[in-house]
Amino acid sequence: MSFFSNFQSDKCPGTITGNPLNGLTEKVCIQAEKIFDAGIKQTQIENYSLTLTDLSPKCPTYPLTFISARSISSDATVTNLNIERQADKHCARVQATVCVPLEVLFTDAAGVEGCAKATLSLNEDVLLSVPAPSIIPFTVKAVVSAVAPEGVFNCETKGFTVSMCATVILKISMPVELLVPSYGYCVIPPAQDYSQEICAGFFELPLYPQTKSCKCKG
Repeated sequence: MSFFSNFQSDKCPGTITGNPLNGLTEKVCIQAEKIFDAGIKQTQIENYSLTLTDLSPKCPTYPLTFISARSISSDATVTNLNIERQADKHCARVQATVCVPLEVLFTDAAGVEGCAKATLSLNEDVLLSVPAPSIIPFTVKAVVSAVAPEGVFNCETKGFTVSMCATVILKISMPVELLVPSYGYCVIPPAQDYSQEICAGFFELPLYPQTKSCKCKG
């Protein structure tokens, strides 16, 4: 039996499982990413060594002067994942390495601006709520944001030693299919064209001067 036939109802339109809700006309199965738990950590890291790759220009004139470094996107790579369920079975110790891609901006000794790529690696060890075992496995994902406000050039590694500010959100997620009440399809209104309306004041003027009656005082 399919979900459609299994959840058919003899109720009138506008009624879901016997509860009268204005506008609700059907049950819809949607695909979504369910977040079972999430936690945020904000860390200040001192004296972190950045190894530069993919330099542009490829052969800068050393030494380099640090300008800034920040994460390229909010997505990060989770590696070295280890999950240990605790005694209550619904909580687990989650250990992982979160790798954050960075873009580094600098100027070389000739005053030429350049950029390079680098990676920030963070070791996370947290407790999160996890779902019970199922056929569809859950995954651990990371949402990140990182910035280095200051840094100095390292002559030995030809990289930078920086101070980093990093925010990491670890999420326990799973792709699921959810049955939800629906108001039907969205009605998309027409988009309004953008206009600076630089002629608005001019176009609002009357075509000809307005005559005004004058009463002479005698």
